[in-house]
Amino acid sequence: MDAQLKKGFLEFCVLAALKDADSYGYQIVKDVSTCIEISESTLYPILKRLETSQQVSTYSVEHNSRLRKYYQITDKGIGQINRFLEDWDEIEKIYKFIKGDKEDE
Repeated sequence: MDAQLKKGFLEFCVLAALKDADSYGYQIVKDVSTCIEISESTLYPILKRLETSQQVSTYSVEHNSRLRKYYQITDKGIGQINRFLEDWDEIEKIYKFIKGDKEDE
């Protein structure tokens, strides 16, 4: 997949991975990797951008005598997912145009 196109989808995939439950970096990589390839070195800058834009928040929990940083989606992050889903019809139309499918008229 083209890197620019992939980059656009990755943020939404990370937000979606957090939609049902808070999570930490390694688990997010495992969850997102089921649909699109992502590495930890790609994930952490995305999480930082999402945190800076207040789409996720963080907290730490002790795990095996170490602090593990958890990420939690915010209302702003949920809104971002909802806007993506609202735009899906337009994305699908672009896909069909590129593929050469003609819509029934």
